Amino acid sequence: QVQLVESGGGLVQAGGSLRLSCAASTSGFSIYTMGWYRQAPGKQRDMVASITSGGNTNYADSSKGRFTISRDNANNMVYLQMNSLKPEDTGVYYCGATNEFFTFWGQGTQVTVSS
Repeated sequence: QVQLVESGGGLVQAGGSLRLSCAASTSGFSIYTMGWYRQAPGKQRDMVASITSGGNTNYADSSKGRFTISRDNANNMVYLQMNSLKPEDTGVYYCGATNEFFTFWGQGTQVTVSS
């Protein structure tokens, strides 16, 4: 079982930055692939960025060059630094922890980018 708590969302103007944090409660954090996902109103939840246990990262095309995912295995944390934000980045951002069987989700944090 993994419990995830996101924080750092808010309202920001286009071109601004936000840093999202996700705190994980699990003894085996380092083995999980961690990811950030965005769900806009009426749309499916899409992957924004992910990072494996070994530190390999993967980004959605819309995130490349603007977002950076990182993890701190010693403190069970994962971060998403978001720069040059656009109105289309608006949505609820979820932290996900994935093992070979399942993905655990946090409750999400709202990010709103005004134009």
